[in-house]
Amino acid sequence: MAKRKKRSKKNKKQTSNALPPDQVANSLLDKMIEGREFESILKYKAIQMDLRDEIGKAIKHIQTIRSRPIICYLANVVNSRINAPISIDKSDDLPFAEMVESIPADVKAIDIILVTPGGSAQQVAKFVDKLRPRFDHISFILPDIAMSAGTIFVMSGDDIIMDSRAYIGPVDPQIPDKNGMYVPAQAILTLIREIQERGEEFIKKGQNPPWTDLQILRQIDGKEIGNAISASEYSIELVETYLYKYKFRHWTQHSNGTQVTDEEKQKRAREIAELLCDHSEWKTHSRGINREIAWEVCKLKITHPEDIEGLQSAIRKFWALIYWVFENTPIFKIFMSENYSIFRSDISLIGKGDRR
Repeated sequence: MAKRKKRSKKNKKQTSNALPPDQVANSLLDKMIEGREFESILKYKAIQMDLRDEIGKAIKHIQTIRSRPIICYLANVVNSRINAPISIDKSDDLPFAEMVESIPADVKAIDIILVTPGGSAQQVAKFVDKLRPRFDHISFILPDIAMSAGTIFVMSGDDIIMDSRAYIGPVDPQIPDKNGMYVPAQAILTLIREIQERGEEFIKKGQNPPWTDLQILRQIDGKEIGNAISASEYSIELVETYLYKYKFRHWTQHSNGTQVTDEEKQKRAREIAELLCDHSEWKTHSRGINREIAWEVCKLKITHPEDIEGLQSAIRKFWALIYWVFENTPIFKIFMSENYSIFRSDISLIGKGDRR
């Protein structure tokens, strides 16, 4: 009798831990409800789901609509517990190169799904150097954010497909100060200009510049100022070059039907580049620029995915899945195409309650 009782308790424990059948999912994509893609999958435990296969299905859906291969560079901008390098940096160079090379040699048009908080403009330039000799047409698909250096990267495309929930950002580069902390270059330069203007006004009145301003200037290393100027000029140069060479090569007519000249393309490219790097316009490094502002203020043509049958739904399902992955796993960066995948994880979080 004692043994039977013990077995009974064990069976009871197993039953209590079992999940109701309606909360177990082999595929989260199959459980998504239109317009509530993310909310509709939160109750499910994807116990037997293969992440690579599931993300591959979401990519395939977009590829079918777009009739071209896709590569994905996705950073975890969701999980605040992640303590890993989610920004674009030198460590991305080899996996990105291999991912590009995974696309068949005869393919001349691709889409890039990009999510990033920003990072190194120099590394973005290396990405572009790997892509543009290979492909005649590149479109960027933005389901969420592509900030700072990510925005520079987007400007190298022929087309920008931007969800209504997505943002690009100012291209104001960040530079290290004397303590090794990264600060926005344009914030330093704007501060110096403001101090200079105030000082000149006081001098005109026969007064000394404000003591506080003088103390601030003493705290700024001359090297920081030089780095801020160089980094800003480099970012502006990249954006100007990419817009002129790639995105604006398809711009042949004005809305009034007149021909667009080469000089007009160069002028517009420079104006947009300088505007995106203008701290006085955006006020903060992390300012989000939605597609309406991108068009109305920056004069950038943006493609709306809802204007292409099925594309908005496919993009939102893809991003809901990736959002779930980033929120529930230690993965902090994904490189993925149909024939290539690398998932980088924050090892400090593995085995600490992250759901898989």
